[in-house]
Amino acid sequence: MTKLLYQTDSSLKHFKAVVEAVDEAGCSVLLDQTIFYPGGGGQPKDEGVLRLGDRIWEVVKLRRSEAGLWHDLTGEGGLPAAGETVEGEINWERRFQLMRTHSAMHILCGVVFRDYGALVTGGDMEPLKGRMDFEFETLSKELVGVIEEAVNREVQKNLPVRTTILSREEAFSIPDLIRTKINLLPPQIQEVRVVELVGLDLQADGGTHVRSTGEVGRIRVVDYKSKGRINKRIYVELEEEK
Repeated sequence: MTKLLYQTDSSLKHFKAVVEAVDEAGCSVLLDQTIFYPGGGGQPKDEGVLRLGDRIWEVVKLRRSEAGLWHDLTGEGGLPAAGETVEGEINWERRFQLMRTHSAMHILCGVVFRDYGALVTGGDMEPLKGRMDFEFETLSKELVGVIEEAVNREVQKNLPVRTTILSREEAFSIPDLIRTKINLLPPQIQEVRVVELVGLDLQADGGTHVRSTGEVGRIRVVDYKSKGRINKRIYVELEEEK
């Protein structure tokens, strides 16, 4: 299986990897390790390149398989061969924006669950903006303002963000680990990555995050909508880095 380096260190920008297999027809390579996040949980996939000497390939898609993570490539000069070592680089500016956004979603989720006991029913994000749906019966402009103030207090506390990989049994012994209305972890997953915003939020999560809530920056709640009788959507945006 491909070693997913981003699971233990989301700050890596470059890496080296050995090509374990090549799919000429699919223009794809299987690597022994990677920092490319393939997408999932509402977070889009990473963008970036692989290099070998003076040859450069853009990573256009990432595909999970039983063998590991395939990197679909486009570029000139033919694919690298099995056994060769390539160098990879992600689009760090975009990745860091997604890390900030994903951590902002966890701050929002943590505050809403702590203060109102509302479960998440859906969510999505792109760089510096996202939305999350909750089991709220009513949501008002005044309440949204209270939530915005609360999430930014958690940003200002600069809480550490920690990741741990646990056995499925250990993970599911943690109360309220799954904050979504539906448990999205298939039974075949026997190791569960847990992301903790210390003192606020603890969830099973596979995406990339910042090192502390202070790195997220100010969170603005820019809109809210009713998506059903007990389903309300909250939209947030983050500021560009200064």
